[in-house]
Amino acid sequence: MTDRTKTVFGNPIDRKTVKKAEKSKAKYLKKYGDDSKTDYRFAFPPIGQLSHIGARNIVSGDGTETMDGKPLIVGNIRMGFGHYRISIAMASCARALGFTPYWLDLASFDATGSKMIREQNDLYSLASRISQRSRLFNRLIWEPLNSEGFKKITYNAKDQKNSELLVPLFSHIDKDTPYIATHVWPSQAAVHAGMTHVVNAIPDNWPMGLHLSEGAIHTVQTPFAYLGYKTLEGFAKPPLKGIPESDLYAVGCYVDHELLRDLEEDNRLRKERIASGGPIRILLNVGGAGAGGDLFLGMIEHLTPYVERGEAALFLNAGDHAGVYERLKARIGALGGLRCFRNDFEGLKRYASEIREGEARGVTLICDDDIFSAVYATNLLMPVSDLLVTKPSELAYYPIPKLFMKHIGGHEVYGAIHGREFGDATGEYAELPDLRRALDRLLTDREILPHFCDRITELKGQGYYDGGYRCVRLAAGLATE
Repeated sequence: MTDRTKTVFGNPIDRKTVKKAEKSKAKYLKKYGDDSKTDYRFAFPPIGQLSHIGARNIVSGDGTETMDGKPLIVGNIRMGFGHYRISIAMASCARALGFTPYWLDLASFDATGSKMIREQNDLYSLASRISQRSRLFNRLIWEPLNSEGFKKITYNAKDQKNSELLVPLFSHIDKDTPYIATHVWPSQAAVHAGMTHVVNAIPDNWPMGLHLSEGAIHTVQTPFAYLGYKTLEGFAKPPLKGIPESDLYAVGCYVDHELLRDLEEDNRLRKERIASGGPIRILLNVGGAGAGGDLFLGMIEHLTPYVERGEAALFLNAGDHAGVYERLKARIGALGGLRCFRNDFEGLKRYASEIREGEARGVTLICDDDIFSAVYATNLLMPVSDLLVTKPSELAYYPIPKLFMKHIGGHEVYGAIHGREFGDATGEYAELPDLRRALDRLLTDREILPHFCDRITELKGQGYYDGGYRCVRLAAGLATE
């Protein structure tokens, strides 16, 4: 295993930073044990909620099963919903191109590296929630860390060293299997383990040292991110060597095949609904960390008169946050037309199909304890919604008109900037009064959303949303065009 801690793309890392990285790995080994000799074997059960794309889960097993067909592994971790959502998009595109997608959540095992991931994820989620409650913490710690702290090239050293702890999980995986990572740790781990066809699908528009995984092909969704990684400008002083062109591709947005297949028809139906004067369907999506609840409540209260007048219909996905779901249900329970889908994924699928060309009124509230159902509920509702209200994270790049609420972490800021510049979204509205004003404008001026729809159709024709397909092709060694 090559030590990738001391240099990154030919840029040396100082000895002090390297020693800190070594101490970090040693800390986790002491806390969780050295499992480098452990024989991790797998089974590959189907993921029921993703049966339409043939996804199979890589879980602990007796090792008697083998991977079927043309396998492609999607390496990921549960950190919020974002990396799972992008992973589903990659699995979907893999299936569309004839591969069998295998889902490898490196945080899901009883392994030293898995426990390391879960500990760091818990800290990240806690800090995300605190940042929404404490302006001082957000301004002095969380925003600088997520924008400038994670950007430093030296930040890469600790992650590279810690990701070595994940190598034992790869001992029974064919090293030549196409592999797409939707977080940098699964990418670094696969490279350390000797995987030969690794794609590191970078999720954010803001370039950061955090996302570097030398030895993998790096893909980005935007021209802005491409230039940032090509030059590594701002990652350190003096200027650095950038990423070679052979290791970096601007592929476009990571979007599911199912969301692209009928996109032109989805936009036609959106424009038809809006022009008819019927309820504008608004999808509000709570993030995986459960933050932003107060903003959601404020928007719902503001939208209630629109719902009562039949000018808007609300779809509220609380994810797997039962507390958020109960809070929302109690707050809007008296509103006529409340429809709830609690752990009812099949019922939600039927409802989404019914309203595609049918009627949707009132408020629909969704919550599911299963992570796959919780994430995919948004995918079910996007094609039949007219406007998505979300923070500018991974959903900033999806083909639906978007209204951006306040970001959580400075790295998300440039997702909103990109959406506004490319014309399929508003800018970011950080405060509730601004969100209310933006909603009023979008609901009363019915010329704006059709404009977004036309732009989305235009962008699809340009291949703007084809990033998932291109990642699959790169992992498989196929031509990207």
